[in-house]
Amino acid sequence: MILWKRAAALGVLSWLIPFAISFVLFPLKRTNAALFETLMNLVLLLTGGALLRVYFRGRRVGLGEAVLVGTVWLSINLLFDYPMFAFGPMKMTASTYYSEIGLTYLAFPALALAAARLARQ
Repeated sequence: MILWKRAAALGVLSWLIPFAISFVLFPLKRTNAALFETLMNLVLLLTGGALLRVYFRGRRVGLGEAVLVGTVWLSINLLFDYPMFAFGPMKMTASTYYSEIGLTYLAFPALALAAARLARQ
């Protein structure tokens, strides 16, 4: 059974932690955009892994619950992120946002699925 409050709170952190780190790393985007993107992907994966560990602390890891939690986090990240990039200073079109940033958040359900499968072995 999904712990909705815990999933939501950690989902907010799954957005806030990489967002905060992106401000520190953002100057790198001008000089080496590929390195910036790689580092942000690593930050996202490490954050997701750490938060999944917190979410399932002291509990059995269920495959369906893990994917659902990852999907909740995906939704939260898109909900917080897209308006900022579409209507904020970046003014990205939907296709640009999803191709450059939004699809990256699919890492949460993918990571959750992989972690749950490993935990079941």
